Amino acid sequence: MELQGRKVAVVGMGGVFPTCTKLDDFADKLFSNQSLIREWDQAKHHGKQVRSSVSGYVTEEEMHLEAIYSSHIEDYPETYLDHLNRIPHAHLATADVGSIWAMLATLDAIKMADWQEDDIQSELTGVVVGSGGSGTKIARSAWRNFFELGKKSRSIGTHTVDRSMFYREAANISCLIKNKGVCESIGSACATGLGNIGHAYRLIQYGIQDRAVAGGVEGTSLESFIGFDGMQILSRGFTPEASSRPFDINRNGFVCSFGAGIVCLEAYDIAKARGANILGVIDRYFNNSDGDGNMFHPSYDGQKRLWKGLLGNSGMVPDVVKVHGTSTQVGDAIELFSIADMLGDKGYHIAAPKSQFGHMLGASGSVEMIAALLMLERQTVLPCLNSVQLNTELEYFQQADSWEGPQTPMAHFRELIPQEAFKKEINTVVCLNYGFGGTNSSILLSKDTQ
Repeated sequence: MELQGRKVAVVGMGGVFPTCTKLDDFADKLFSNQSLIREWDQAKHHGKQVRSSVSGYVTEEEMHLEAIYSSHIEDYPETYLDHLNRIPHAHLATADVGSIWAMLATLDAIKMADWQEDDIQSELTGVVVGSGGSGTKIARSAWRNFFELGKKSRSIGTHTVDRSMFYREAANISCLIKNKGVCESIGSACATGLGNIGHAYRLIQYGIQDRAVAGGVEGTSLESFIGFDGMQILSRGFTPEASSRPFDINRNGFVCSFGAGIVCLEAYDIAKARGANILGVIDRYFNNSDGDGNMFHPSYDGQKRLWKGLLGNSGMVPDVVKVHGTSTQVGDAIELFSIADMLGDKGYHIAAPKSQFGHMLGASGSVEMIAALLMLERQTVLPCLNSVQLNTELEYFQQADSWEGPQTPMAHFRELIPQEAFKKEINTVVCLNYGFGGTNSSILLSKDTQ
């Protein structure tokens, strides 16, 4: 049973994005139909050991960070320098690069939210931020020095645990801003970013917190990249900018990317009373599991139930659906058909931000929600780059007797999927994200009209 609870406003946002110096740069590139994907020298360095070599990655130098390597153990970044002096050194020593991104994005989001110290350092302010994996760069170096090179455990320093634990981003943010409310991480694979925001929304909705820092992070990691490359599900054979191609008939896998997205959420009445700039309102969050026992295969039934849980019998049709849209063969098709089954074939448009910056794993949901908020702000639908040709034939699973979805090919929905950004009145956006293990998340955003 869903309680109505309090309305929740989004009052700040910040992030770390490939090839971009700040949020405005990110927005300008997205709405001018640019791709943030490029050839990755670290992947290319390994030659034929890997199949794919493109990514939406971010370097330490681009974030004005410098790793300070240990003088007595190999290839171990003992701490980092922040050349712009944004993060105190004590907090850099407990962080991997993704946690530093999380702190930087949080500072930007809080500045936009215009929260004061008393607001932040409160029992009613929470932190709910997670990532898709552990601090692999730190862990790889530490354990190599112990297991392969025979170094003593004390030689790898006192911060390997806190710099590689799952909860590290939330912990570092909380220590930085000194909030006294909830501090936790929700892990749900590629639905992590949206799931953390959804959990924070519920904390505010039900009166447990008044405000929260929430989102997802995925620090640049060759380990994550090669793990997915080993599954043979990464895009290859295209130029970097053409590699991510949701819904296109020639799609052959996703682009493994990295970044961070943080939003500041606040009880709507509190935000309104203090005159906050409300970027959007979260009208509803719903999540579920497929329940079919399949770790990887998308579930049409699970996604239909997700839509039903989000919109119920309201009959509403959002102006834009921000899809998960990874560029995988079955995933894109199932997602498109589940949308069409719920909303029909007209009256809305589909935006696929992964076509521009790839799949940011644990950060994807939060960065893509920022993209959705930017669509509300600019009243412009983001494109699905490279969706050049949609299948004119039925998918193989549509021909099975057990299939209960649309009996039309993907090409039937061509007009819903723009290849370039375009202006449109946008009052509502639905955000969708899915993850391994059959976890599904959805958020309904609306423009503040009061």
